[in-house]
Amino acid sequence: MNTAVRCGRDNALPRQNGMKYNENEEFMMKSVTLSLLQSAANAFDFGGPVLCDAHHYGEGHINDTFVVWREDHSKRFILQRINTDTFTNPVGLMENVCGVTRHLRAKILAEGGDPARETLNVIPTLSGSTCYLDADGGAWRAYDFVEDTICLQQVGSETDFRTVAETLGKFQNQLEDYPASTLHETIARFHDTPNRYANFEKALAADALSRAKNITSEIEFIHAREQDCHVLLDQLAAGEIPLRVTHNDTKINNVLIDAATGKGICVIDLDTVMPGLSAYDFGDSIRTGANDCAEDEPDQSKVHFDLHLYEVFAKGYLSTAGASMSMAEKKSLAWGARLMTLECGIRFLTDYLEGDHYFHIARPDHNLDRARTQFTLVRQMEEVFDQMLEIVCPDNH
Repeated sequence: MNTAVRCGRDNALPRQNGMKYNENEEFMMKSVTLSLLQSAANAFDFGGPVLCDAHHYGEGHINDTFVVWREDHSKRFILQRINTDTFTNPVGLMENVCGVTRHLRAKILAEGGDPARETLNVIPTLSGSTCYLDADGGAWRAYDFVEDTICLQQVGSETDFRTVAETLGKFQNQLEDYPASTLHETIARFHDTPNRYANFEKALAADALSRAKNITSEIEFIHAREQDCHVLLDQLAAGEIPLRVTHNDTKINNVLIDAATGKGICVIDLDTVMPGLSAYDFGDSIRTGANDCAEDEPDQSKVHFDLHLYEVFAKGYLSTAGASMSMAEKKSLAWGARLMTLECGIRFLTDYLEGDHYFHIARPDHNLDRARTQFTLVRQMEEVFDQMLEIVCPDNH
């Protein structure tokens, strides 16, 4: 047994961040107590007795993350409680993670890389399982800690953005022959844009708080783009673009950067890895990175889609992923930028209509501001869409 777990008092452990997903979504989970942390740390095969830090680690919002050290401080690990309010099938989630990282490890070795640094490495429990279920029904997992890396919280330069793009493109390319259909859907219909549109229509019909009368222009904006919502899934159904293994949460801080070289080395936070389209990952990166405003900017005159940053990211992404992509799939990337932004705006406005119970709000009309920002970006993308297509598919757009 790994016997030594040294923390503070046996009460709820301090948390630096709220329990939120993607910085906005709100969930409720039981607090992590020292006894839960002890039982979890003792369940994994860390190779000897361990010590753990009772404070939460990192900037993540959805899971409870801690650092665990071997007692001699020779090695450290990540110990994490999975948010089962969000991910209701943690065993299936870990099957996804283990399958994908096993595949990546083989690719990295074949390419002469270092799998200890270039992909996540899952630590099994003492009984050989991929996760541990505690007495309260919580699910825990552990990883090797990837040392000497940094995690960017925002795009500081074009070089940063290209580095992230190259790393995400490599991740996509290394998984291009993985059977995506075998993966569990960890969040059902996550990027099903027509379904998001249908949910919006239900919320509009109910109009629970009588807010619809105040947002007629936003409603008209969504209605005018109903057919756009179907573009990517129609292409998939027609066999024009392939089903892929996708990450589905391609924020800049989900790429680890080598502290010495500045190169991207590892894609982390694989909880939402599931079947999807390359356009989803590309598009969400553009939505969050190719603009210079906050997601909830109330002044729409400050919202600006940066076509140059789009081009920087696209060239970086295609430099590592493009070889395995058809012309049709490359063209779909530009649609991904439009639709992931539109979808996010639809989700914000749906929550606004329903009473702001899904995304965390800090002020009245917070979700409305978020939706308007997304719609402004969509409108600006539409104005330069031919150029966006030309950038991702210069020979055939």
